[in-house]
Amino acid sequence: MPSSRRSARSSGSGWPGSARSSRRSPRERSGPESSRSGTVRETLDLLLAHDASIVGEVVVPVRLCLAALPGQRIEDIERVSSHYQALDQAETFLRSRPWTLISTYNTAGAGRSIADRAERRSAAVLSPRAAGLFGLEVLASGIESDPNDRTRFWVVARPDAAPPDLAGAEGRGRRTTAVFGVRNEPGTLLAALGEHAERGVNLSKLESRPSRERAWEYVFWVDLDVDAADPACAEALAQLRRDATMVRVLGSYPRAAD
Repeated sequence: MPSSRRSARSSGSGWPGSARSSRRSPRERSGPESSRSGTVRETLDLLLAHDASIVGEVVVPVRLCLAALPGQRIEDIERVSSHYQALDQAETFLRSRPWTLISTYNTAGAGRSIADRAERRSAAVLSPRAAGLFGLEVLASGIESDPNDRTRFWVVARPDAAPPDLAGAEGRGRRTTAVFGVRNEPGTLLAALGEHAERGVNLSKLESRPSRERAWEYVFWVDLDVDAADPACAEALAQLRRDATMVRVLGSYPRAAD
């Protein structure tokens, strides 16, 4: 019997998928995408709305479990909560029972909410480490549908933060993440992308998000497989700034090992 799904706000704070949520921390890790489920849209919107930079990235295998208050059995569970990405990543397992699925702000927040409120008949999909931190009991482990699924995390820092020490980053190449807007006219996006193609700068990712300034207008996120200081990339970005309605370089950083 298929599970039903609804949305709810969890008590978790910080960025979606964030590994560190303290306001005092100069850096956080936030997951912009999963190799299975794609982009975490909230991460892009939050990063654009705040004065923060991307200073690194890491790729982490997805390992999920179902956890609940100690003493609960899997037969007792009626509701399962987590971030929508985690619910998708564990879809095969979750469809095996008629649970009500509740979408929350992040995976850790789903577990914290159950622990803080002592919610019986509720379980969360989260990492085994997070389950342990909140004193939850693992009812099922290894519930991810794809054993090869991975999450790409950005290391996000305040402008005044010291550069992070990313072990083994040397020799892996650089990546630049930027966002830009163009006039809503024929050919403007093609021209913007062409500035990079003409100079041999590879775009490994292109994604649109609503601009949030005008209805039905969009900004475009790009990953460039080169540092922004590279002469060809710098020239392409300079031309883009002349032609686009807005350009923001979120950061250049070492590419994570695959």
